[in-house]
Amino acid sequence: MDKADKAKKEAKKEDKKVICPRCKGNGYFKIKESVENPVDKVVQCPMCTSQGEIDEEKADTIYVDADGLHRMH
Repeated sequence: MDKADKAKKEAKKEDKKVICPRCKGNGYFKIKESVENPVDKVVQCPMCTSQGEIDEEKADTIYVDADGLHRMH
């Protein structure tokens, strides 16, 4: 295996994507505008920058609890 093949394998490994757990792959989600005005408002997903996918490596550092989604640093 030459250097070019190794570089291609590394690039493919880095390109592995998984569905964003926050928006479930949509790139956006709905929130209520406020308690007083419970109208649905569409917002772009900041976790995946509205792409619907995140790098597999970043997905391993995300966890969900009662306070929402968090990313380990």
